[in-house]
Amino acid sequence: MLKLTEIDTYYGDLQALWGISLEVKEGEMVSLIGPNGAGKTTTLQSITGLLRPARGNISFDGHDLLKVPPDKIVDLGISMVMEGGRVFAGMSVMENLELGAYGARARKDRAETIEHVFETFPRLKERLTQRAGTLSGGERQMLAIGRAMMSKPKLLMLDEPSFGLAPILVDAIFEMVKGINKQGVTILLVEQNVRAALELADRAYVIENGRIVGEGSGEALLSFESVRSAYLG
Repeated sequence: MLKLTEIDTYYGDLQALWGISLEVKEGEMVSLIGPNGAGKTTTLQSITGLLRPARGNISFDGHDLLKVPPDKIVDLGISMVMEGGRVFAGMSVMENLELGAYGARARKDRAETIEHVFETFPRLKERLTQRAGTLSGGERQMLAIGRAMMSKPKLLMLDEPSFGLAPILVDAIFEMVKGINKQGVTILLVEQNVRAALELADRAYVIENGRIVGEGSGEALLSFESVRSAYLG
């Protein structure tokens, strides 16, 4: 479904990604793990078009993403939830969700999709008229994911969905992510909770200093001594 080949991405003159190659197959959950500053978010932003790689190729469902503007990338079926559950704080829960379906492909099925979001996140249905900025951290994360689901993504990319959440909410968010994947949505997950990320993943990649330094099944990477000592203590 998604394939990155030898991607180099820069911030001005500073190179952040060096020859990144990875792939995500339809229906998979793939995790991208690594230390802070390793290039995980930069990789996601390169896919969405928020950053434009200087070299390499990115293809999604047969489309060359390097030739597609970010808004059209969403229409192709890629949606990204940014770190921290970012929402439009001054707007209601309902207004945030409706904005997620702004694209033509998603707009026509908006009523059906929003019911699906409510099934996944019942709490949002209870908060429809509430301003998003007054929600708890866990509720904002649910809203951010729900808004992304409103675009009817084929590929959902999640950047640190557990960031800043209490442990009991972290478990709930991961269960919801697992459920979304079982519903047929392919997922690319960036997550600092390495154990959870690898337990959830079909496959995973390890990124350090802007380079892929390891890959394998989630189960296999959990057993690697280098991964255990570096990320699991």
